[in-house]
Amino acid sequence: MTTSDPRERLYLFDTTLRDGAQTTGVDFSVADKARIAGVLDEIGIDYIEGGYPGANQTDTEFFASAPKFQNATFTAFGMTKRAGRSISNDAGFQNIMRAPVDAVCLVAKAWDYHVRVALGTTNEENLDGVRQSVDALVAAGREAMIDCEHFFDGYKSNRAYALDIARTAYEAGARWVVLCDTNGGTLPHEVAEIVADVMTIVPGSNVGIHAHNDTENAVANTFAAVRAGARQIQGTMNGIGERCGNANLTSVIPTLLLKSEYADRFITQVTPSRLMRLTHASRFMDEVLNRSPNRQSPYVGESAFATKAGIHASAILKEPETYEHVKPEVVGNQRRVLVSDQAGRSNIQAELERIGIDITKGDDRVTELLDEVKSREALGYAYEGADASFELLARRMIGDVPHYFSVDSFRVMVEKRHNALGELVTVSEATVKVFVDGSDTPLWSVAEGNGPVNALDQALRKDLGRYQKHINAIELVDYKVRILTGGTEAVTRVLIESRDIETAERWVTVGVSTNIVDASFEALIDSMNYKLMRDGADVRGMLEATV
Repeated sequence: MTTSDPRERLYLFDTTLRDGAQTTGVDFSVADKARIAGVLDEIGIDYIEGGYPGANQTDTEFFASAPKFQNATFTAFGMTKRAGRSISNDAGFQNIMRAPVDAVCLVAKAWDYHVRVALGTTNEENLDGVRQSVDALVAAGREAMIDCEHFFDGYKSNRAYALDIARTAYEAGARWVVLCDTNGGTLPHEVAEIVADVMTIVPGSNVGIHAHNDTENAVANTFAAVRAGARQIQGTMNGIGERCGNANLTSVIPTLLLKSEYADRFITQVTPSRLMRLTHASRFMDEVLNRSPNRQSPYVGESAFATKAGIHASAILKEPETYEHVKPEVVGNQRRVLVSDQAGRSNIQAELERIGIDITKGDDRVTELLDEVKSREALGYAYEGADASFELLARRMIGDVPHYFSVDSFRVMVEKRHNALGELVTVSEATVKVFVDGSDTPLWSVAEGNGPVNALDQALRKDLGRYQKHINAIELVDYKVRILTGGTEAVTRVLIESRDIETAERWVTVGVSTNIVDASFEALIDSMNYKLMRDGADVRGMLEATV
């Protein structure tokens, strides 16, 4: 992006961590938010809304350790001041004012029906609350935004009052006046007409769109607003959000960059190289949330560029453009034709470059690694959210990871019994037999835990000989299980997130098995091997040092 670029600037506002948190079944941890925010920043999002400081413990902790971004502006969400209270006497508003952010997005009622029913106040007092709230943010040096909640329904009910809300926010100094289709029931032609009307009082360079997907029109409504003049787009990764979700940024972003109607007129912070990370970002988030990716998602879905054998496949092999509207590689996806095994090398090459493995594109080991990844994915492995396991696999195949230790066997016993106090408790005990490289004598460790996985973890880390000092700093911080097939014989995938308590570095590993304990233990072993690799523990050097 250069200052001489004649195209208009469009701004991308991600509300995954706030509006997306209202999705049924989604429960972000502080660590989840930090990891997702980092990926969003990497692809070039302009504003990342972290949540509502003070509203709950997770959001409060997240803002207390505010992430540092390279591209995005960290943004807090809140409400305009409460009716009948001053700015200084509104505890919720003061929480927002104390948040370590440069931008704040406040929600304001734009439908007079909600002003009366939800707020229990007058239209005039609501307008005054908008004015005072924006004034306070501007005076504090914050970039102020107003999300005009229920704007489109409010406009249809009382056009004059909805426009008054937008006008008041803009005149008070709001950088962005965002029009929200909160109920998701507005259609594209209505959005275009209403946004055009708003711009008779607020310049398009200050207007944003926030669309919900209750009629499957959130993305269409977003583009209708952009064509009508709006220049900020709000949405979520993978379209998550309450009820039917929000405008899906994984569909919006590539359309902006790859379709000439938008690419020739507008520019964002998402460059072509950043766009190539989009599929990874989409699947990474699903892994963090322990959700199965939507295979039919446009651009980023596994089936987005998939074709079965037949006349279509034959045509694609000759000329991909015959059945592909864009090249899959530009969004980080890959072509899947059942009669071809050539797709995917560029993806593997990009991942190798990202983790610092220097290998030429023509090296046969890239193909071997690709084949191994595909074989493992067929068994249930997924490396989008388990970068540490992928790096271990890649480095092992390239040949520069020492063989630190091997687990010869393990056993876990689970017993439910009465303790000395007469309480019925469940106790797990694990025994692990390990050979540390260079030794013919096994190390036996026994430990108890509050479950079979915890017991195995305690036993494995109890004694790894000369590697013990490296693993003492490992802390397990998250554990996710996904059932991949049905029935009691189901294949299970386990993701384990670990942390180095000395450096605060985090990494994620994966294990797959029909036995949940076995899958968990595999991920645990990968975690410890990754730590040894990152620490540079050298087998021969350590052996010589012990002689």
